[in-house]
Amino acid sequence: MNTQQQIETLRDELRQHNYNYYILDNPTISDYEFDIKLKELQALEEKYPEFFDANSPTQRVGGTITKNFNTVVHDFRMYSLDNSYSKEDLLDWETRIKKMVDGVIQYTCELKYDGASMNLTYQKGKLVRAVTRGDGVQGDEVTANIKTINTVPLQLKGNYPERFDIRGEIILPIEGFLKMNEERMANDEELYRNPRNTASGSLKLQDSAEVAKRPLECLLYSIKGNNLNISTQFEGLQKAREWGFKVPKEAKLVNSIEEVLEFVEYWDIERHNLPYEIDGVVVKVNSLYQQEELGYTAKAPRWAMAYKFKAEQVSTVLNKITYQVGRTGAITPVANLEPVQLAGTTVKRASLHNADQIEKLDIREGDTVFVEKGGEIIPKIISVDLSKRSDNSAPTNYIDDCPECKTELIRLEGEAKHYCPNYNGCPPQVIGRIQHYISRKAMDIEGLGGETVALLVKEGLINDYSDLYELTVAQVLPLERMAQKSAENLVNGIESSKQIPFERVLFALGIRYVGETVAKKLVKHYKSIDNLMVATILDLMSVDEIGERIAESVVEFFSAEENLKIIQRLKSFGVQLEISADKLANQTEKLKGNTFVVSGVFESVSRTELKKLIEDNGGKVSSSISSKTSYLVAGDKMGPSKRTKAENIGVTIISEADFLSLIK
Repeated sequence: MNTQQQIETLRDELRQHNYNYYILDNPTISDYEFDIKLKELQALEEKYPEFFDANSPTQRVGGTITKNFNTVVHDFRMYSLDNSYSKEDLLDWETRIKKMVDGVIQYTCELKYDGASMNLTYQKGKLVRAVTRGDGVQGDEVTANIKTINTVPLQLKGNYPERFDIRGEIILPIEGFLKMNEERMANDEELYRNPRNTASGSLKLQDSAEVAKRPLECLLYSIKGNNLNISTQFEGLQKAREWGFKVPKEAKLVNSIEEVLEFVEYWDIERHNLPYEIDGVVVKVNSLYQQEELGYTAKAPRWAMAYKFKAEQVSTVLNKITYQVGRTGAITPVANLEPVQLAGTTVKRASLHNADQIEKLDIREGDTVFVEKGGEIIPKIISVDLSKRSDNSAPTNYIDDCPECKTELIRLEGEAKHYCPNYNGCPPQVIGRIQHYISRKAMDIEGLGGETVALLVKEGLINDYSDLYELTVAQVLPLERMAQKSAENLVNGIESSKQIPFERVLFALGIRYVGETVAKKLVKHYKSIDNLMVATILDLMSVDEIGERIAESVVEFFSAEENLKIIQRLKSFGVQLEISADKLANQTEKLKGNTFVVSGVFESVSRTELKKLIEDNGGKVSSSISSKTSYLVAGDKMGPSKRTKAENIGVTIISEADFLSLIK
């Protein structure tokens, strides 16, 4: 077997295992075995870039940066749907369509997934384009991000049409959404409101590697194209499954509007047992010939109707308003409710967000309030039942002092939240910062968890994250549930964290507004903590994507004497606070001020390596050609459209050899 055959065989194997796992829910190998095969394929593709395939299973990890999403006109318009909210609406709809078509009408009933609409285009069985719904006529191309979703096949199976579009919904399963919010809560970050908005927002992230970290799924429901050899909607769903798409099996073919209503009633109750959110049922005339006859209004197909479920609300009593302190000192008011069942779960608490929200709704302790689950997940108070308010009820006075350390709260201009300014003396802030420092995406200290951090602070063994590096086994051994082995693991884990690269250390410091992406930008620009510490607000704002709010926060952090002492201690312990010498040796400013688009297959370096060379030499990489593009680096098999666009707007086109000569 030659190298190309070996690569193709591995790709086919991995596609089949991916299909077994994500579509059939029937894996035949372990995750470990899958990862080994994937790494083997990655190594071969890097060694032999001439066999590059944009739809290889290795492309799902992401890494493409998209600054500006191209606007693309849909080949087939994406119409919205007319909505109905009652049995009478559906009966009226049936009466209208029966006047317009002859013969028996069957219906396909499908669940209405609450996510972000997506149009996928396939040519010769390969995914070539993914475009958001937009205004229905045109949308944004988000192909790089969509490729990271495991339930989107990159290569189809079986006997598929030459070219077609397939529509679906990008959704975030409830379990994945809750896990994402658990992480954000641990990092004292604002929680995502609901899975739908989170899924939609994920599609426009600039870094596809960030999208790959999110457990998104794509559920397909409609095929569009010419000469498809499909006669009904239900047949289209079945064929889509055969080709490798994830089409939920809840879809049902029925013969009457009465059966439609039975389907609606069933799922109005059972929707709470689904792994993802739905907000209704979509009913379609099954025959594509009848659909064509019925046609469209200006906005919607006449042959389809969306039945929307009513948002579930309950009333309960607000017993008490309490206040939580996050690691940044932000105060969050919490409504403690009389426990009540809502959308299949017991609700005891709801966030009140801030003082403005409390004042706007005039929420008071003892009120009977109406509670709704925003996006079926996060409880929120939507109104107060004033008819049940007692005569001696008094307006809520927002607290003046921190509930933990009694320091007077502050509220900065333009901020919605109140803050406790006692940065170094407020226990939740101290514990929260250290918990953030040790978290998985930051220093990822093995053997040390959030509860242990709280114990260490409570026992006076640490007061900030630099104290971690002086802990000994003898000190931590007396802690609750701490044995000799776990104590050793904890100390060894702290020692190992000294090898964590600078960009993750900077994120771990917990500077307000400096998340993972901002930390990478700052590290790339400033190279060391020493350079960053003396940067002015204007200096910082000159860095790509760093605005005034972030700049002010960074300057404020390094102007605090206590923080400077902590930084010096981290330096003395050997924590990485500058880019390593190896990385620095490979970086120059030769390409500074230039933006590159890379397209095609390359001989001496892979596309990934080429992009890294651009960034290491001070240039920027973009996925789309625009007037801001300096160079198009053209490899073999580059599509003609990019070349044409580059020529039309005067972008310089260079070869791989030309590029390499630029950085010599």
